[in-house]
Amino acid sequence: MRLLLIEDNRRLASLTAEGLRKAGFAVDLVHSAEDASAALAVAGFDAVLLDLGLPDADGLTLLSALRARADNTPVLILTARDGVDDRVRGLNLGADDYLLKPFALEELVARIRALLRRPGAALGMVLQQGNVAFDSAARLATVAGRPLDLSRRELDALELLLRRAGRVVSKAALENGLYGFGDEVGSNAVEVLIHRLRKRLQAAGATAGVQTLRGIGYILTETPAEADGQNGGGETGK
Repeated sequence: MRLLLIEDNRRLASLTAEGLRKAGFAVDLVHSAEDASAALAVAGFDAVLLDLGLPDADGLTLLSALRARADNTPVLILTARDGVDDRVRGLNLGADDYLLKPFALEELVARIRALLRRPGAALGMVLQQGNVAFDSAARLATVAGRPLDLSRRELDALELLLRRAGRVVSKAALENGLYGFGDEVGSNAVEVLIHRLRKRLQAAGATAGVQTLRGIGYILTETPAEADGQNGGGETGK
């Protein structure tokens, strides 16, 4: 899940982003309304975390503009403004939730996950394909009920593929969902990641697997690929 964090306090922003990444989110961090608008114009996000006291505009102005163009991305406002009128105005302009500063990171993570579990949002409680399951609240992947040992990035890739099980996911869509603007992404990073994930699923006896469709993308189905090179060609960078 990819988040956009808009916060002008650089120390708070850095600490918050680091905590959210450890919780399994890909985070893009900007410090102004101008940079936020630019980020929203070129990338898709599962949720936006919005500070109101930005140096170049009020955060509510940015929120209003977002909703005016029919962008329904969940927005959680982070602010030190504790007045009822401020909260009501933000909610009326289209915010989905409010969290007052200072806040506990654990509560922020819980609120984000709650937002993403709402109908039509990005996060379901348990995703399953074959005997492979992913508990989005606990961030635990299992095969036939047994925990599957995956790196954070492998877990993120499995979650994204499970959310689109049976549908082709392009390499670009995987990169957009897994990596932020500041991440260094090699030309074959996705291929290598999917190769590792496929092998781990096979070794665990999964009845679902990732198939490569050369030049198109990847698809998670209940028929596992027996080896790299099946169903559309092999991968590079093994």
